[in-house]
Amino acid sequence: MTDTPLLEPTEAYALWAPHYPACAHNPVMQAEERAMLTLMPAGLAGYRVLDAGCGSGRYMLHVLRRGATRVIGVDLSPEMLDRASAELDARQPGAKVEIELLQGNLEALPLPDAWADLTICGLVIGHLESLEQSLAELRRVTRPGGRVLCSDVHPIGHALGWQRDFKAGGERYAVRHTQHLYSHWHAACAAQGLRIEQVLEPKLDPADIPADAHFDRLALEVPVALVFQLRREP
Repeated sequence: MTDTPLLEPTEAYALWAPHYPACAHNPVMQAEERAMLTLMPAGLAGYRVLDAGCGSGRYMLHVLRRGATRVIGVDLSPEMLDRASAELDARQPGAKVEIELLQGNLEALPLPDAWADLTICGLVIGHLESLEQSLAELRRVTRPGGRVLCSDVHPIGHALGWQRDFKAGGERYAVRHTQHLYSHWHAACAAQGLRIEQVLEPKLDPADIPADAHFDRLALEVPVALVFQLRREP
């Protein structure tokens, strides 16, 4: 059996972007998104929202549906930003909100201090080695008392050998992923002045799994994502 080529995130998403939808498109993402939306405020009127690592814009679309006034998406991949721009243009014609897309690194976000009322970072931090540095930036751009919603692939998946893989040009690839344990999150949040308010560990919904899917059956018995609601201390 040939090993799946392991790519750095910038290379992987350049290949993946043309076919990457602005929605949760696999059972793990669907489980993760249900948990994130449970923690997200139902009404965001008047909020300034940052989507750090916005990808194709799926969470930008969610916050716009909930009434956010100003939304900024930041991503390292220009190809994914192009994808997000196309999705936002197609689904938000004439919307009376301010929307901006910026290229930037999660470890050095191109925003001023305390800009966001709500900061979202969905399934991104696992692409970065330094959890503490990433959380420090998310804290910096969030106003005191503001909320940060973060998710990552559950570390148990990494321990079981699961990969974040995709197909492009008829070939299968995997994206490099760094395992961040709950203990690492707890220590990093404490160091950065981020209070952990809620932690969700969603499992797969069997109804989301296609009948012909080939996957590790153990995935039905363990959590597949780690989802945090954090609060920036005043």
